[in-house]
Amino acid sequence: MIKVSQLTKKFGSHLSLDNVSCEFKKNESIALMGANGAGKTTLIRSILGYYHPNYGEVLINGLNPVKERVKVLESISFVPQLPPPIKLNLDELMQYISISAKVDKDLIMHYANEMKLDVKENLYKSFFKLSGGMKQKMLIAISLAKNSSIIIYDEPTANLDPKARDDFYRLLKQNEDEKILLFVTHRLEEVKDLVNRQIYMDLGKVVSDERL
Repeated sequence: MIKVSQLTKKFGSHLSLDNVSCEFKKNESIALMGANGAGKTTLIRSILGYYHPNYGEVLINGLNPVKERVKVLESISFVPQLPPPIKLNLDELMQYISISAKVDKDLIMHYANEMKLDVKENLYKSFFKLSGGMKQKMLIAISLAKNSSIIIYDEPTANLDPKARDDFYRLLKQNEDEKILLFVTHRLEEVKDLVNRQIYMDLGKVVSDERL
């Protein structure tokens, strides 16, 4: 479970999160929405332990993600909107993930193939030099293979063509049980068949929280 209590975060004089409280539980699929600057990214980064709050707290299964970040991140998969500039080739990347996060390399390849990413053809190509869509498919494959109890996707379909989006939705449907799925998105229509809750943020506050 994710529990956010009276979370407040400032950057200088700018108030990015203003006394935000919410909870996310197993079997919830949430669309987190709002305009740019609404506080969505700050909330996600607080959940991941990137930011120290000015006030309030975040707990992930009872653990503080800043103080116990390594332990917390064991249960979270995160796919950012902009893929990181990883210089490793795909083989090296899968080896690294396999060792550092104890993820089955064959399972990564399975999900990559399900996303129609030809890993064998691109095995020794740098991740950094792949197309945006190929990077996104690889990161999605890793997130699914990790089998985390919490999966966070930031604009997950931004670089995917319609067929790849369909593959992504199909795989998520197969892997949603007993998980928290959190989608940061501007387009509810793209995830409406996956989500059962919609949260809308504005000016650092949660202004609506609806069950769908």
